[in-house]
Amino acid sequence: MQENIAHDAEDAVYPPPIPIRVLRQGVNVPLRQTLAVGGFALIVLSVPVGILTPHVPVGLPVAVVGVVLLGTNAVWGQQWLEGVLKRHPKLEQAMPAWLVKLSLSRNKRSPAG
Repeated sequence: MQENIAHDAEDAVYPPPIPIRVLRQGVNVPLRQTLAVGGFALIVLSVPVGILTPHVPVGLPVAVVGVVLLGTNAVWGQQWLEGVLKRHPKLEQAMPAWLVKLSLSRNKRSPAG
């Protein structure tokens, strides 16, 4: 009897283990979406903050943090930023190269001649 139980345990077929990256991605999805929405809120909030503090440039760093959060945490955020930069190419030329690389994961486009 003991031999049958041991033999059955050896022949058991188990599903492959779930990779840990899949578990992390599933847990991180709500967090990343929350960070992306928070980044969008910071971008919107930076306009009135910039108007209310004209002598101290607080609105610009708030907007930069919002752009980085939005671009790095959501595909829809990257698409939205790409659309804005496509409609307003001068805005991309004003952005530093490190910000474009960090938020959109690409190099800055050269100015159109």
